[in-house]
Amino acid sequence: MNSVAIFGPSKRFLSGVSYYTIRLSNALSEFIDVKTILFRNMLPKKLFPGWRRVGKDLAELKFNKKVEVHEILNWHSLHTWVKAHSMAKQCDAIVFQWWTSSVAHMYLAIELLNKISGRKPIIIEFHEVVDPLESSILPIKTYSRIMGKFIRKLASHYVVHSGADRELISRIYRIPEESISIIPHGIYDHYKRVVNAKKRLGIKEEFVILFFGLLRPYKGVKYLIKAFEMLPEDMVKKSRLLIVGETWEDRESVRVAEESSYRDKITIVNRYVPDSEVSLYFSASDVLVLPYTRASQSGVAHIAMSFGLPIIATKVGGVKEALLNYEGTHFIEPKSAESIAMAIERVYAGKCKNYPPPESLRWSNVAKKWIQLLESISARF
Repeated sequence: MNSVAIFGPSKRFLSGVSYYTIRLSNALSEFIDVKTILFRNMLPKKLFPGWRRVGKDLAELKFNKKVEVHEILNWHSLHTWVKAHSMAKQCDAIVFQWWTSSVAHMYLAIELLNKISGRKPIIIEFHEVVDPLESSILPIKTYSRIMGKFIRKLASHYVVHSGADRELISRIYRIPEESISIIPHGIYDHYKRVVNAKKRLGIKEEFVILFFGLLRPYKGVKYLIKAFEMLPEDMVKKSRLLIVGETWEDRESVRVAEESSYRDKITIVNRYVPDSEVSLYFSASDVLVLPYTRASQSGVAHIAMSFGLPIIATKVGGVKEALLNYEGTHFIEPKSAESIAMAIERVYAGKCKNYPPPESLRWSNVAKKWIQLLESISARF
């Protein structure tokens, strides 16, 4: 195994998977040749919930010089699909990042071309089973299931980030578990701590509770707001709830915050935060809360671990496994404001520590697991 082609989203349609694609590409490039092929246009711009920021320069993370990068794939251009396949077939294996069905037709086209032209092994790495928004719209849900079935049939192997995801993928898509490998999600340690972050943000409170990420119903932000209202009054006076993230479907949580009796202690930053500000918010915070009602993974948790922050997280999906070996984790029950409030009080009462991230989540160790997998697939292909 000397080379791999990785398909994923560019920074133009910026998401957590964009960051993941860069970090994985960079990590693997220390061991083998990497060719990363990116989606320039995944779908008509106006259909993307965050369409107003498409194309804006919000991410500072870059590919290293060892990675050969091609941002060429367009949802409407057969020519770009053929060109992408021509590049990918020069490598020993192909990795597809899967998180949305909007890229399904392009993946299927490349798989069919791969089958015709002398088949190379294709690995699908699942970040989502089905996107929650897509699964709520019947035509898209049906399209995703049909296209996904064809795509999965033409793949050689599959990768997930946790045992919970492997069980779920195997059950829903009827893929044998032995065809699904578990490789952990690496930590996002490219952000640097900012000195005097609270002061720079104009925060006077001594204790800052952070929620960070897109506001979507399954993120459970409304339970966090209710939990904040349950805290002892003297603790609330010394605290600030910081909700940072672009609102997609979750208008309810914004309304709950605006109607809260403690609304003057709640700050909502309702926009997609660029890299230049991410470090500021995490440096200013004393605890991160992930009140998710469901989740496969959380890139946000992997940022918080790099800052050594205490993390309060629900025991759902792959999030539980990702944080199991992190000393700063406080697990709670989903959909329970009482459980969140009790955990916040525990963190507040204790002395905040700078917790070390698990060594297994270092990107060099993640890359080694990928190399082992790629070599084993190549040997039997």
